[in-house]
Amino acid sequence: MSDAPHILVVDDHREIRDAVTRYLEKNGMRAQSAKNAAEMDAALKLGRFDLVILDVMMPGEDGLSAARRLSAAGGPPILMLSALSEETDRIIGLEIGADDYLPKPFNPRELLARVKAILRRAERAQPLAGALGGRKLAFAGWVLDTDTRDLLREADGEAVSLTTAEFRLLTAFLERPRFVLSREQLLDITSGRTADVFDRTIDNQVSRLRRKIEADPAHPQIIITVRAGGYSLAADVREVS
Repeated sequence: MSDAPHILVVDDHREIRDAVTRYLEKNGMRAQSAKNAAEMDAALKLGRFDLVILDVMMPGEDGLSAARRLSAAGGPPILMLSALSEETDRIIGLEIGADDYLPKPFNPRELLARVKAILRRAERAQPLAGALGGRKLAFAGWVLDTDTRDLLREADGEAVSLTTAEFRLLTAFLERPRFVLSREQLLDITSGRTADVFDRTIDNQVSRLRRKIEADPAHPQIIITVRAGGYSLAADVREVS
């Protein structure tokens, strides 16, 4: 049982978190619960978790804010839960680094299926940098350390913070410089899922990444848009010591 996936269930409704915890344990996983973001932080300090199931609507710090923190810190994968059915709410959750999103009420079997899918993707994706793991890569005046996830400006050493989603997206480009990557390819590479017809996740992530690395995000020179194609890293990549 010690090798079983360890799941942290964060929900302010006791009935839901207890039911989810029991169901996961019944299906061969280890599960622990927390009623809010503060208890979640305490649990994460004391143990290692393979996945966090995180409710959006909670008193105190809400789930979206907590997910943003976890993603920026390179925390475990996140499955968001929400009673809200708004499309915008779902997209925001995915943009800030959540790996999947499930609306309430949900079928426990669907929850389990999504948990297993996220765990499979996470196992395949370790380390986050994939084939680039353990290397320092220079491109267009920037240096990315794929172990520490530090992104530094070559000219002055200024550091830029990347969320997990932004790091995955950047490494996808660095591994394929000057290749045109479609939105569908980028979504599959970075999160292992397919795009909905109106899914703007990749466009929004590219926009956020451009604001961090481009001199003029309105006229990008590093990550360019290819009409009817997708996006491409218009820079050479070299390894540095």
